[in-house]
Amino acid sequence: MPGTMTSCRETPPPVLATFEDALAKLPDCCVDGYFGNRSWGVTVNRSEDGKRTWLYGEDLGGPDIVSFNLYRLAGSRSILKPCEMSSAKVIEFVLGFEPGTEKAAPRR
Repeated sequence: MPGTMTSCRETPPPVLATFEDALAKLPDCCVDGYFGNRSWGVTVNRSEDGKRTWLYGEDLGGPDIVSFNLYRLAGSRSILKPCEMSSAKVIEFVLGFEPGTEKAAPRR
């Protein structure tokens, strides 16, 4: 069960729990899918100890990207660290991303 997550912005706990649930459902490695009616390629890596999840997504038809690290802290807390973008953008992407049924080719 997801714990309490902190980020740069105050986000209601139910949204954060939904975010962590959606992130947990994404497969490790590379997957193509859709977000906002556009094709995206997404890579997810999880550390062996389960304390860090890294996601990098790129719009396959444009210049947009989404990138962040989620760190699991002691107890049930997590901290979201977006890479040069807002936490809101990261949360919106993870909640709205629809993975395809096939794994994508590895990305750079």
